[in-house]
Amino acid sequence: MKNKILGIHHITAMASDAQRNVDFYVLVLGLRFVKKSINQDAPDVYHLYYGDEVGSPGTAMTFFPFGRASRGTRGNGEISRVGFSVPTISKDFWINHLSKKGISFSGPERKFENDIMTFLDPDGMMIELVFSDKQILKFPWKQGPIPVEHAIRNFFGVTMNLASLEASATVLNDVLGFHSVSQNGNTHRFLVGEGSDEAAIDIIVNPNIPFARQSAGSVHHIAWRAKDFVAHEEWQRFVEQGGLSPTEVIDRFYFHSIYFREPGGVLYEIASDNPGFTVDEPLDQLGTHLMLPPWYEIHREKIERTLPPISIPTFNEILK
Repeated sequence: MKNKILGIHHITAMASDAQRNVDFYVLVLGLRFVKKSINQDAPDVYHLYYGDEVGSPGTAMTFFPFGRASRGTRGNGEISRVGFSVPTISKDFWINHLSKKGISFSGPERKFENDIMTFLDPDGMMIELVFSDKQILKFPWKQGPIPVEHAIRNFFGVTMNLASLEASATVLNDVLGFHSVSQNGNTHRFLVGEGSDEAAIDIIVNPNIPFARQSAGSVHHIAWRAKDFVAHEEWQRFVEQGGLSPTEVIDRFYFHSIYFREPGGVLYEIASDNPGFTVDEPLDQLGTHLMLPPWYEIHREKIERTLPPISIPTFNEILK
């Protein structure tokens, strides 16, 4: 396979209240709200995107907020933690910032070669801040609530809970091009990508816990990066040859996608880097309007009536 997975493209999770989700990821984590769109498979549900100033691949955390959805139950067959990279000099800043926001956290504590802090988002999704100087913030959001020198850089990686390792590790190593680097007890670390784009998967193996029930606070899927449409189509063929039954290439307007489940039950996506989130909004207006793929524009009036109103924090609110 001549084309490589470049790292994480985006991670998509499920939430309950949309406004609460916006307020947390903008005002607490300091990510820019870069796109207000719809779940293309359920257009009565938002698809909310956060990231660096432009929503670069590797920074895009996205959500489907399902209103009054109950919390999911953690277990095997899911991504149980999402890790964001922050600079090693920023421990005191994040301790003080989370404390001021009333966010309970644990740590800093050691995980493999990095210190981490762990806390929950409003729907119970577990977040790790991983203190690392490997990652670079390529497009800082200078108007955000977090000083640029302390801001989230990109995804460090994720933690998966699985009942067994072998088949899932084979897919990571032999199909997606990961390599195993270390083990700590029943936790196994795999890496993919290079330099600042390198991403880690930690797999916790425990056959004695039940499978997860996904709902609010659950990660829906993780998307891996393909550099362009040509590489993406090659990946679709390569994954199919590997016996993993991927979908056909799906045009998501901001990127192209294929989906497949790895043997442990986690939903994987491979997404193209192009065209990106400025394809339908200028940089200075990202996230300010409800943006629909062209094929949904005919339904705009109905969609706008269905979706609950949300407000994006203003500059003055961010400064508080």
